[in-house]
Amino acid sequence: MAIASQGTYLADLVTVMNTHWPDNRCINIVCHGHSVPAGYFATPRVDSLNAYPHLLYVGLKERYPYAVINVIVTAIGGENSESGLKRFERDVLTHKPDVVTLDYGLNDRPLGVKKAKANWTRMIRLAMAAGSRVILLTPTADLTQRRGAPAAERNPLREHAQQIRKLAAEYGLGIADSLKAFDVYCRTGHLSDLLSWRNHPGRAGHDLVARELMRWFPMQ
Repeated sequence: MAIASQGTYLADLVTVMNTHWPDNRCINIVCHGHSVPAGYFATPRVDSLNAYPHLLYVGLKERYPYAVINVIVTAIGGENSESGLKRFERDVLTHKPDVVTLDYGLNDRPLGVKKAKANWTRMIRLAMAAGSRVILLTPTADLTQRRGAPAAERNPLREHAQQIRKLAAEYGLGIADSLKAFDVYCRTGHLSDLLSWRNHPGRAGHDLVARELMRWFPMQ
């Protein structure tokens, strides 16, 4: 298979979001993951209003003013995909999500790519079986991705990002390639512009992620 088409993957949901009352319905989007979607900036500060799930909500409401949308955050700081999988059915699928986003790449490095792949695959299959569309997120960059960092620091995050891209292609899913967006920015800007802490993005970094997610909700 291949990564889903941004123009068609969520087209039926976009139609609903463009439908006026009383013929519309509520669209539920669940953002599952670790501290980044949870809104942690400089720990222990949680700045949910400047984190990408809220920025996604704002962007969608501006684009689709007739829509009824819930963006539900089930992310927990410090979590990896192993613990996220354990509570996936209870905390995510109970919301009957139309769309699920998964963001665990930063914290999955200690697990290794093999264990991480098994966890992501299980969550993907559970979501698809429940009728949800899935958008995978590659990790946002942290200080291991600074200019001149040795390969031993840089590569683990990039290995997980590449695995996430392959999973999106394998299952025909959407992907918000956060790491690629950070890389593009850093060609002319500095990584510190995008970070609030050593491994958490600031508002500018979250803006990049939200922009990648918004590509999956085209204008009609």
